[in-house]
This record gives sequence, structure tokens and C-alpha cells, in this order.
Amino acid sequence: MYSKEALKQLKTDFWNQFKVKMQKTRSSNGRRMNWLAYPSEVKNIYIRVDADGKGARLTVDIQGKDEGVRQILWEQLYELKVVMESEMGTEGTWIENTSSPSVPQFNRIIWERTDLNFFNPEDHAEIQSFLADRLIHFDAFYQEFKDILINLAM
Repeated sequence: MYSKEALKQLKTDFWNQFKVKMQKTRSSNGRRMNWLAYPSEVKNIYIRVDADGKGARLTVDIQGKDEGVRQILWEQLYELKVVMESEMGTEGTWIENTSSPSVPQFNRIIWERTDLNFFNPEDHAEIQSFLADRLIHFDAFYQEFKDILINLAM
């Protein structure tokens, strides 16, 4: 078990290492990218990376108070599912109408590795490789199709 301070330091060190690893990797459109705060450019779409004792994951969350806009964005992404998953090289898990303590209702697409454990330092390199790979493939898809989503969200 980690103390609060040790856990904070572990997370800080891990994500700083990941940031350094991704620093020279540019988006498929050639721009520099803050991979930890991936800019969806669409209000209510959030791209997140996470790692914990249960695994590592890339999630695409469609949030927002307007259920109609959320549903339109979800349907459009679902129509692009084959293209997205082809680019990702693997199927994602599509979860419609889920909730969390902080968000009453949202839709989520998730790519996850549950065989990795953030609290095992031996897994850190594999977690970072997995997240980097998922982000780079997602970016290739997203840069091609984001304008459709931007126009739908307006």
C-alpha cells in the first residue's frame, strides 16, 4: 500500500515520463500535441487516458446536458465504428447511457488492457506503450473525421 504522498509521486512520475515519451510524436496532421489533454475540439467529447490497479485504458466520453446532441454525436461515431476500429486495430467497447458519480449520463467508447497493473512498476513501460499506440491510432482516425463531429455539435 502506498502513502498518499508516495501515490501522488508515483502518478506524477509516471505521467511525466509518458509526456516525455510522447513529446516528439506529432499528430497525424503534423501539429504538436498535448497527448494527456487531447483536444477533441468538440464540446462534450473528452478523450482520456488512465491507468490504475485494474488496467490501462483510452476512453472517448460523450457528455453534455443536451441529450439530443449527445445522441447525434454517438450515432455519428457509431456509423464510423468500422472505420474507427479498423484504424485502431482492435474493437472497442461501446457503452451507451452510462453514469458516474460526477456525470449523470454519458456514452463511452473504451480500449482497455486489464492484464496490466499501474501499481506494478514492471508494467509501466507496457502501459505507456499501450496508451501511446492507442492515442496515435485514435488520432489518425480523429483528425480525418473530426470536422463531421464539430459540425454536428454546433
